[in-house]
Amino acid sequence: MKKLATALIAAGLVLSASACTAPTKLSTTETCDRVKAVVSNPATSAGKTGLNRLANQIRPIHAVASDDLKPALGSIIEYTDEAAKETPDADKLAAMQ
Repeated sequence: MKKLATALIAAGLVLSASACTAPTKLSTTETCDRVKAVVSNPATSAGKTGLNRLANQIRPIHAVASDDLKPALGSIIEYTDEAAKETPDADKLAAMQ
């Protein structure tokens, strides 16, 4: 009986862990809504701190974004990461704009 209970608990933990780690893909509309919520947040200012916050808020959205918007979000993250560096590469930033 103890082995059966242990096996059932282990199976339950495996199932719940796999359910938590399976990311769902968002539709284009849902992705846009989430990005709009992040961009409209006044905490994301234009300084280096604001760029870091913006990139960190977009990263989880990028992970589950629709296939149409994934490249654009990746470019935004790449740009904000470069712009927030201590010494950003001006040529690289100009090429990304």
